[in-house]
Amino acid sequence: MDFTLWDIVRNLLTGLQWTLLLSVVALVFGALSGLLVLVGLTSTLQPLRVLARGYIEVFQGTPLLMQLFLVFFGVSLVGWDISPWFAAALALTLFTSAFLAETWRGCVEAIPRGQWEASASLALTRGEQLRHVILPQALRIAVPPTVGFSVQVVKGTAVTSIIGFNELTKTGSMLANATFEPFLVYGLVAVGYFLLCYPLSLYARHLERKLNVTA
Repeated sequence: MDFTLWDIVRNLLTGLQWTLLLSVVALVFGALSGLLVLVGLTSTLQPLRVLARGYIEVFQGTPLLMQLFLVFFGVSLVGWDISPWFAAALALTLFTSAFLAETWRGCVEAIPRGQWEASASLALTRGEQLRHVILPQALRIAVPPTVGFSVQVVKGTAVTSIIGFNELTKTGSMLANATFEPFLVYGLVAVGYFLLCYPLSLYARHLERKLNVTA
């Protein structure tokens, strides 16, 4: 079958859409679960802190590829059928939540201790202190690195091609084999990742300057 340039681009755009969707899912659910891990990290209960710290150490200390294999093949071992899409979304969500929780922990610790003491003097519970006083201030610090980390999530989606998920890299691999034009196809794949990641990098730097985080 002969492929025109438009055929290649059209198929790559489909893969790009799946890459974007997977990135959004991982970031949204990773942020929600990362917030829960952050609560554990800042808890006054030592077992919760130990559990949250262990969770982060596991997902930061092992390769994303290995995590993906464990999710995809591990779930299948217990008799559950799992699609490449679900395995990719779950593995990236776990990976994202661990890194975001650690990033946000640093942002919370950057808030002066006096803010905790002042809110405690108002008889606020630990949860109320976080929700009403600490997190709103930490959010200003956390936005730029969170947006910047989203670039790593987008690039991390390329690993999911190894389990057969048809995102941009997997689509490019199939097209390269079909067209015998690897330089052209992978060049276009690189352009696709650049178009997704570069605006995010620029936006992260813009937010950093706007919010005067480094000041």
